[in-house]
Amino acid sequence: MKISVIIPTYNRAKHLKRSIESVLDQSYKADEVIIIDDGSTDETKELISHYPVKYFFQTNKGVSNSRNKGIELSSNKWLCFLDSDDIWEKEKLKKQVNFHKENPNILFSHTDEKWIFNDKQIKKKAYQKKHDRSHFLDHIENTFIGASTVMLHKDILDKIGDFKEKQIFDESLVACEDYDLWLRILREHQLGFIDEELIQKIAGHPHQLSFETPLQDKYRIEALLKHLDSAYKKEIIQEIEKRLKILRSGAKKHQNKEVLSYCKKVMDSISTNLKH
Repeated sequence: MKISVIIPTYNRAKHLKRSIESVLDQSYKADEVIIIDDGSTDETKELISHYPVKYFFQTNKGVSNSRNKGIELSSNKWLCFLDSDDIWEKEKLKKQVNFHKENPNILFSHTDEKWIFNDKQIKKKAYQKKHDRSHFLDHIENTFIGASTVMLHKDILDKIGDFKEKQIFDESLVACEDYDLWLRILREHQLGFIDEELIQKIAGHPHQLSFETPLQDKYRIEALLKHLDSAYKKEIIQEIEKRLKILRSGAKKHQNKEVLSYCKKVMDSISTNLKH
C-alpha cells in the first residue's frame, strides 16, 4: 500500500518538527509526505528544508483549501492527514495498513487518540471515549473521527467531491470542515476503527481553530443541511433544531441580529423542505 501523508500548517514551526518526525519515524514508511504551508511568516520554510518532504507554499486560504491542495498534489491512492500540532505513535501506519489488508472492502478508517494538554495526558470522560461507531447516525451529534487518525482511499472521494467545484473539504466552512466530510463519506461507506491510541492530540497552545473559532454550531448546521435529502432526514432535522436552539440562546443574550436572522433563515428552509 502506497500512502501519501498531507500536513497543512500555518505558523506552527515550533510544533511542526515533532509532527514531521513522527511520520518519518513510522515503522511502516509513507511513500510521500506533503507539507502545505498556508502562508506562514515564521521559520516554517527553513525548518522544512531539513526533511525529505514535498513542500508547497501558498497565500493564506485556510485549512480546507490546504488539505484539498495536498490531495491534488498527492501521488498515491491511500491518504492520511496530520494536523501540524499532532504526533503519530510509531506503529500508527503499520496497524492501519494491516487493518485495511485484512478488511479490503473498508476504504475509510480511524484510530483512537491520546489527548495531551500542557504535556500531560488528559483522562477522557466516558462519553468522550471512542468505540466502533460505524454508522452515519453515530456521528451527527458529535463526530468521534479525528483528522489526524484517518486513513482513506481516493476512490471514495470521487463522488464526495462533486458537491462544489470538486472540493473534498468544503472551503466555505471556517470550522467543522472535517465533521462535514466525514458525514458525506459515511452516507456511502463503512468506517473501520482501530481501538488503540495511535496519535497524540496536542492542546493547550495558541492558534487552535477548535478553540478560536466562534459560532461553531453554525458550521455544524451548514454541514447537516446537506443531508436533508437523505434517509435520515428526521434525525438530521432534530439535530439542526437542537443546534439552532443553542445559537438563538447565545444570539439573544448578546443581541446578535445577524445570527438570529441566520437561525430564522434555516428554520424557514426546513419548513419549506418539509412541505415537499
